[in-house]
Formats: sequence, structure tokens, C-alpha cells
Amino acid sequence: MTKYFIGLDVGGMSMKAGLVDENGKIICKDTCVTAPERPYAEVVKDMYELCRKTAEKGGVDFESVAGVGIGIPGTVNSEKGTVTYSGNLNFVKVGVLKEFAKHTRVKTFIGNDANCAALGEARFGSGGGKKNAILVTLGTGVGTGFILNDRILEGNDGAGAEGGHICIRINGEKCTCGERGCWEAYASATALIRQTERALEKYPDSIMHDIVKEMGKVSGRTAFLAYNKGDKAGAKVVKDYVKYVACGIINLVNVFRPDVIMIGGGVSHEGDYFVKMVEKIVRRHSFGGSNNKVPPVVRASLGNDAGIIGAAALAM
Repeated sequence: MTKYFIGLDVGGMSMKAGLVDENGKIICKDTCVTAPERPYAEVVKDMYELCRKTAEKGGVDFESVAGVGIGIPGTVNSEKGTVTYSGNLNFVKVGVLKEFAKHTRVKTFIGNDANCAALGEARFGSGGGKKNAILVTLGTGVGTGFILNDRILEGNDGAGAEGGHICIRINGEKCTCGERGCWEAYASATALIRQTERALEKYPDSIMHDIVKEMGKVSGRTAFLAYNKGDKAGAKVVKDYVKYVACGIINLVNVFRPDVIMIGGGVSHEGDYFVKMVEKIVRRHSFGGSNNKVPPVVRASLGNDAGIIGAAALAM
């Protein structure tokens, strides 16, 4: 008999739930608005209602599912079932699992959303079932999730695994966290846009200006589009950005030496050629070079479903 699980991916603006089988296949999905300005008990009740609706949408009685996994942004203590802090949800020291249990007896688990995405990719995505895998997401920020010996690395009180805030340059660029020189301040899509804007000012003859006029704004794609058209200024932005991304990954490889590094997030949509550029630098500069085994750098494959599948995997 097939076992079914519910994976819930909670964000500041919306939450997404999926009915997932034991092979990591999503049977059906549903979504609703989060509205975090309300009391936390109301938000948690919506989490439950969305899970119940999603199960029923897939033709499964919710109370019969094998388990529920919830992925939430912020500092999550999975053992206590609490969210210590989530700015996106306005949660501070909230007992999410205790509140969720008021609505159902289904066994429920909770984890940080980036960790859940990493677990999903490692078990059912580009990680290929490897026991040691790291997911790096290049989006508004730089998110990281670590699967080591087939377990999620959370750190003290669930506040660890924030790879985006390793320092790669003392007194460097200001990061949104308030510190300077964080990897996120150089390798996020936000940082890439800032680097592109500076290049636009410095190189008035760059093809990037035409691309911005055509698209109506500077985006994370601007420099890549110019690079692919042979633009020297665009090429410089891309090559510098690739070095920044590779720098952080080299640090992660040197500390953890995983079986695979997976890159996700908006910038990963540039495709395999971008990932290969990063991998080339990682292979060249990781400790020991070719004398040590360097993990392959691959593109994450689950896309926006990684959070749902990974949350469900918490309960498997």
C-alpha cells in the first residue's frame, strides 16, 4: 500500500502544500496566502487547513497520511518543534508543532525551508540519493542547506548552516544582515544586479545598455545576455560574478567535502554553462587540487518544488 505524505513550504507571502508519495512524486498541489500580519495561531490554522485540503484534493483522507513536514524560513528548532525567529512570518519563539497538533493527530515535523529544499534535492533531485550533499540557492540572498551523513545539519538551536554569511572579504560590501563582506553580498542575484549597474555606469558603450532598454530594467540576466552576445563589459561582470560564487563554494568544499554541490535559485536558470564555469574554478582551487576528490557542481533539478518535496521528506 502506497504511503502518502504532505509537504508544506511556508513563505512570507504564500504557502504551498503538496501530497507526495514515498518516491518523492507530487500527486497534487495547492496554495494560499500567508498573511503574516495576523496572530500566529491563525497562520498555523491556515497551514493545517491547506494540508487537509491538499490531501482531499488528491483523494486521500488527511488523517490517514503517514506524516506532515513543514518548511519555514528563519531559525527553526526541529527537536522542540519551535520557530525561534522568522522575520518573514513575524514569528518569535512560536511553538508551531504544538499549535498544529490542536487540529490533528497526524505526526508532524518541522525544519528550516532551505534545509528542506536541500533534503528534497539530495533524496529525490540532482543529489541522486547521495548521503553528503550541499544545496546553494542564488536568489535575493544566498541560501544554503547541508545534508551530511544523510542528516540535516542545523547547528545549535537550529541557527546554523547560514553559508550565505561566511565572510569572503574583510570590510567588504555591506550585507543585508548588517555585516560586511558576506558571500551573499557578492554572490546573490541582488549583488549581481548591483555589479551590473556599476558596469553600466563605467562602460557607456556596452551592449548591456541596449538590453536594459529592451527589457525595461536591469536584472540578473542582463550581464549574461550581453556576455552571450560577445560584449566585453558583460563578460567581465559574468566572470567576476562566477569567481564570487566559486569562492564561497570552495570554502564549503574545503570544510565539508560533500559528494555533490547543487546550485539552485534564479541565477541557476542561466543553465549548465554557468554551472560548469563555477565548477572549473572550484576544481582548480579546492584544497589539494586534483590530488583530492572534488565534488561535482550540478544544477538543482526540482525547481520550486524542492521545498515541498523536502518538507515531505522530513516525515519519511
